[in-house]
Amino acid sequence: MAEPEQNSGEMSPLVVYKNLLQKIIDTRPSGTRQRLAEAMGKNRSFVSLITNPSYLTPIPAQHLETIFHICHFAPQERQAFLDIYKDAHPGRTTVTSSTKITRQMTIELPDFGSAALNRKAEEMIHAVVRGIADLAQIQFPPEKQARPKKS
Repeated sequence: MAEPEQNSGEMSPLVVYKNLLQKIIDTRPSGTRQRLAEAMGKNRSFVSLITNPSYLTPIPAQHLETIFHICHFAPQERQAFLDIYKDAHPGRTTVTSSTKITRQMTIELPDFGSAALNRKAEEMIHAVVRGIADLAQIQFPPEKQARPKKS
């Protein structure tokens, strides 16, 4: 598929921000796309769709913070990306620079002796984690997570 162009012959901001994201992901360790898919609760094909400049599907604003976190955007990369994103989607609400309270946990599972059973166990754990994350959003909405301390 050809890249969409604006009337002036320049690439659209959507293609520009997808190119930037693709370059950043390509410099990250292998498995980054899979980690993105898991963190967003989506299939890996969704990540391919929203990160490939050949497709006109925009990146949903609610996934930007996850992308920045998983891909370890440097502050200047994040700002450049957001500037281009805002040009591509002027009326769309974007993420605020709120700090999410998260932690990482590693678990060990037994090998169930088959790839299908191992995959099913991982899917079950991912479903539980997504449920916990959804619960956290209900109990601790983003505007309450990063409150300034009173003096």
